[in-house]
Amino acid sequence: MSYRERRQFPVRFSARLPALAAAALSLGGCVEVQLGESRLLWSLWLVPALLIFYIFVFRTKTRLLERFAAAGMLERLTSGISRPRQYLKAALVLIGLAACLLALVKPRWGFTWEEVKRRGVDVVVAIDVSDSMLVEDAESGGRLSRLERAKREIVDLLRLMEGDRIGLVAFAGTAFVECPLTLDYGAAELFLGAIDTDLIPVKGTDLGRALRTSLAAFDGGSQPSRAIILITDGEDHSGQALAAAAEAQRAGVRIFTIGIGRDEGAPIPAPGGGMRRDRRGNLILSRLDEPTLQRIALETGGRYVRSVTGDVDLEKIYSQGIKATLEDRELSSKRQRRWEERFQWLLAIALFTLMLEPLLSERHRLRRPTDG
Repeated sequence: MSYRERRQFPVRFSARLPALAAAALSLGGCVEVQLGESRLLWSLWLVPALLIFYIFVFRTKTRLLERFAAAGMLERLTSGISRPRQYLKAALVLIGLAACLLALVKPRWGFTWEEVKRRGVDVVVAIDVSDSMLVEDAESGGRLSRLERAKREIVDLLRLMEGDRIGLVAFAGTAFVECPLTLDYGAAELFLGAIDTDLIPVKGTDLGRALRTSLAAFDGGSQPSRAIILITDGEDHSGQALAAAAEAQRAGVRIFTIGIGRDEGAPIPAPGGGMRRDRRGNLILSRLDEPTLQRIALETGGRYVRSVTGDVDLEKIYSQGIKATLEDRELSSKRQRRWEERFQWLLAIALFTLMLEPLLSERHRLRRPTDG
């Protein structure tokens, strides 16, 4: 084994420890075992540590007694003490500790099949990644860009969702599906982390293309259970936003729009530093086009929310808008095992051994001499 392999071996072994422990229990009992809290397996090191401590104590005690008295005197002093009983009391403590720690791991064996159905709605979040989203006016007195604020709020939305599918669409001068509809919120968060203004080389803001791409992301879902959340500063360079909103209305999809920015506008940072300017040297300001976003939401029966100080309020849109107005549908159905918890037996063993240990005496029962 090379030096590099020797260094990697403890890491590989620790990663496989829960699986190895479950396999050992399965082979020992000839039954499949699951561990509910496999991360607590490391606490089992307390058992051999306590065993080593007992060995050290017994040996130290014996050595000190031998130094204290001669062999004949020592035998008379310890004549009433039973070394096997001391060993038994230590063994009971070790068994009780091991049983307690194994109970914390929550072993499970034996299962029943049950049908699990997941119901929810389909939500596609279309997020603007144009250069205007780099403007740092998403919070008062802060240095947070519009895009970073939007991404943080989407992460909070993922924490709220239960049973709903979510998809991500990134758009600027064009649009594409960054993350297809999924129930895996962890995967959606990974895709969200990759979204940046450099993601789409075509500059500008095409709200019409963003809405049509979001509509195409729905894989034939039922009409009452689909929604689009459009997060943008509202500057539409294509003029197709309202036409795309009408298509969404005919498809039964509600659009909830979130406008980020200020009416007075703010300068756009330049890649090399400073602010962007036009050919005449004037600052290019990015202004929120609020009327367009309001009409898009009104066209589809959705809701418009303006974000000025960083409060995107996605929680309100999700709970009071999407979940309150859209009908949940069955998104998935599968059979899964329901494992039976067996930690109660281990707790019973631990309780019995730890209660029995103090009741046992270390001394022999001295026999009284019989009258002859």
